[in-house]
Amino acid sequence: MAAEVITLDLTDSANGGYAVGRASRGRTVFVPFTIPGEKVKAEIHTEKNKYAYAHLVKVLQPSLDRVEPRCPHFGVCGGCHFQHMAYETQLQVKRAVVIDQMERIGNVRAAPVAPTVANPQPWAYRTEMSLSPTLTGALGFWSPVKKQVIAIDTCPITRPELLDLKQDIDLELPGLRKLTLRVGDDEALLAAVEVDGVEPPQLEADFPVSVAIVLPDDTAVNLVGENFIIQSIKGRDFRVSAGCPLAPSPAAMAFVVDSVLHYSGLKGEEQVLELYSGVGTLTAFLAEQAADVVAIEANEDAVADTAVNLEADNVSLYAGTVEEVLPMIDIKPDVLVLNPPKEGVSRETARLIAGLRPSRIVYVSSDIATFARDSRGFMRGGYRLVEIQPIDVHPQTFHVDVVGLLERQDA
Repeated sequence: MAAEVITLDLTDSANGGYAVGRASRGRTVFVPFTIPGEKVKAEIHTEKNKYAYAHLVKVLQPSLDRVEPRCPHFGVCGGCHFQHMAYETQLQVKRAVVIDQMERIGNVRAAPVAPTVANPQPWAYRTEMSLSPTLTGALGFWSPVKKQVIAIDTCPITRPELLDLKQDIDLELPGLRKLTLRVGDDEALLAAVEVDGVEPPQLEADFPVSVAIVLPDDTAVNLVGENFIIQSIKGRDFRVSAGCPLAPSPAAMAFVVDSVLHYSGLKGEEQVLELYSGVGTLTAFLAEQAADVVAIEANEDAVADTAVNLEADNVSLYAGTVEEVLPMIDIKPDVLVLNPPKEGVSRETARLIAGLRPSRIVYVSSDIATFARDSRGFMRGGYRLVEIQPIDVHPQTFHVDVVGLLERQDA
């Protein structure tokens, strides 16, 4: 049976990089690489009861905001989703998606969402490049179109130093799952490998590069040089080990820090509890404005990095999961700051947070869907959503980071 091809007027944006239109039989159709306001021809490839996903066949009436993508891999590589949009349009679409997700998942109509903060470096910003082996042994990115890893020779959102390293590095490792290249603000280079087994790789490069193996628990063992790089946020240096999350855009991370400090409203007298504190990037700035900070982090390397990164004596750092540590400490924080992984907070963590009853919750998230879900839980527990600040940490992609403020209604 031939696939159904339809003509569609696109009216809205949806999470995941889609524009949305309405088709016959009341179906909502999601089409990638399009812009609200366009008329397109699309071929449906997946259909459920009331919605469908389609491939873009042809743009019949393009938006004035449509631009020529910079990358020859765009549309095949899965790394970018918005290179066909003018940058200002990307910012508007991301804000619209935050509002939409807060209504659909968070049950908040017309959520108080500020305009998306623009990234001052919308191109060549990424400080790391995660590569996988192709079937022929080359290195590349996963292609959702080809359903396999494809070799890539350029990437306009990645720092040029990493592209040079990719071209010049010679890696012999049959069990390679992933190779992550990172560049520090001192231009030091790090290659982190994830392998089947722990056999050290044979690696050669034409210039100095540190090499580390990242183990299943996200700790790293250095093979050559150091197993960390130095990243500067708001003029302050942070050591980041190979298995720890790295800010993809230091310039955008500065805006995340500013938003957290603004929403925290610290006057120097408050106790702050920070969950999922990572390498201490937020911790360092919170400690400058709070009476004391209690931070919890599970990754052992991140805890070690934090100990190096902090100069404050008003920080208590706990190693372990939130579920393990929080019941063991006696704390009644004024402000709770959390920056969980994309999966959001577990039910147990949400229960523990509810028992603390902080006056303010400042929630940093890289996944608007889980943020909306968790915020709905906090609001059911007596909190009011004050504002959400979207920040464009990942230009040219559909990803949008947010910082949200919730206040306890009886505070």
